Amino acid sequence: MRNRILALAALAAAIGSPVAAQAQTVGRAPVVVDGGPTIAVEQRPAFREYVIEQRVPAFRIPDRVVVGATLPETGITYYDVPQRFGATTYRYTVVNGETVLVEPRSRRIVEVMD
Repeated sequence: MRNRILALAALAAAIGSPVAAQAQTVGRAPVVVDGGPTIAVEQRPAFREYVIEQRVPAFRIPDRVVVGATLPETGITYYDVPQRFGATTYRYTVVNGETVLVEPRSRRIVEVMD
């Protein structure tokens, strides 16, 4: 009887684990750029040139610059993307030598401009 209860408990835990894991990762899932307008592919060279012309100061962080990473609360300045590059709610900055688009409220990187 005891073995049967332990076996059922183990089975229930195994079945419930994926659901629990999914529930825990929903809030930390990386941002995927499909939720809002971003800079069109054909506009990117002009946008990169614009950023260079603006002489935007580059910020250094110890972490890798990847989509989904959250930038620090202080020490980084975010700039509006000019309307001529498309309507977007994202802002841009330069981190570790790379231009990134950032969701301003969460400070999450939504795109690293190549």
